[in-house]
Amino acid sequence: MDFLALAWMEQVTFQSYKQPSAFIVTQHPLPNTVKDFWRLVLDYHCTSIVMLNDVDPAQVEFVSADLEEDIISRIFRIYNAARPQDGYRMVQQFQFLGWPMYRDTPMSKRSFLKLIRQVDKWQEEYDGGEGRTVVHCLNGGGRSGTFCAISIVCEMLQHQRSVDVFHAVKTLRNNKPNMVDLLDQYKFCYEVALEYLNSG
Repeated sequence: MDFLALAWMEQVTFQSYKQPSAFIVTQHPLPNTVKDFWRLVLDYHCTSIVMLNDVDPAQVEFVSADLEEDIISRIFRIYNAARPQDGYRMVQQFQFLGWPMYRDTPMSKRSFLKLIRQVDKWQEEYDGGEGRTVVHCLNGGGRSGTFCAISIVCEMLQHQRSVDVFHAVKTLRNNKPNMVDLLDQYKFCYEVALEYLNSG
């Protein structure tokens, strides 16, 4: 992969609770860099895209779409035209609508937790949980960091029934300082962890 072609965006890879390099966090693609964004998805073997801000949708090969509450999920088939022998990859994009620009945190803990669960379910079904997830928001920081932190916390709770929100957020911020960049987002991580526990 030509990394100079991807110089338009800052991208950082983070591990989840169990999986190394589970998340690639980046900024939204720009109109002139959409092709590079999809190359990143293809070259890094990503199977999920989590979209946390509004952006014009990019067309690769659209397969299907579904709207459920605050989440639009779209399935795309992508491939490298220069290497057709590699075949195609199915990628599901999850666009979360429940986090308006004027708010520091999502409107609903329950719907955000539903987003986390839908991404986890797709990852497990499609790629056995081994695929990467591209997470992007306007600045590739606060919203993306909140998603990654909550995803890590939910994974902790699933595997060991204990949680360390501080450690999850600190690990993310050690790699990229603007991850979970507001106190309200940090509190939201705790609130969603409690919602996860209460929901069984």
